[in-house]
Amino acid sequence: MRSATLGLLVVAVLLGGCATMNEAECLTVDWQTVGFEDGAAGYSGDRIGQHRKACAKHGVSPDLVGYQSGREAGLREYCQPANGFRVGSHGGGYVGVCPVELDGAFSAAFESGRQLYSLESRLSNAQNQIVSKRRELERVEDTMVKVTAVIVRSDSSGEERAQALVDTKQLAERAGRLKAEIRQLEHDRVEYERNLEDYRAHVSFIG
Repeated sequence: MRSATLGLLVVAVLLGGCATMNEAECLTVDWQTVGFEDGAAGYSGDRIGQHRKACAKHGVSPDLVGYQSGREAGLREYCQPANGFRVGSHGGGYVGVCPVELDGAFSAAFESGRQLYSLESRLSNAQNQIVSKRRELERVEDTMVKVTAVIVRSDSSGEERAQALVDTKQLAERAGRLKAEIRQLEHDRVEYERNLEDYRAHVSFIG
């Protein structure tokens, strides 16, 4: 059931901007099943309003009793601590839908997952910046080679050489800044990797 819950979360994200139900679904729907699926996906209580709007144009009104019964059962599936950790560690959100008796454990696990997500994102961002700045440094150094060639070329005019000297100075300054930024990012990356490894070693729910 837990793997099915995760699948429902993915579907919910993909369909979030679409009409919740089409005509055929409105005419044949089992509202208790819809409620369960919405609860298991962690939707808030106003989800039923979206279903009502989608089905109103087809002359169908939701069975609120059946829907709420199914949603309550679905929420009990959703509001398990392990699922809370999964939601948080994938960068998902939590809108406080869990029953009071389940909310504490779910929220704590969710926050643990969010912390893992934050640490992983910080490391990934640093790695991406290193790659980006190294590529920029390569472009700057390639340009410096070309500009330097203008300075030493025999057929360059005095004006061209003067501009090339200015360009070379600016490019050298930019290369120096990039190298310093890369060094700092590499230092940060080591720290971020260590923090992430320490957290993974102590946090619960990681399988």
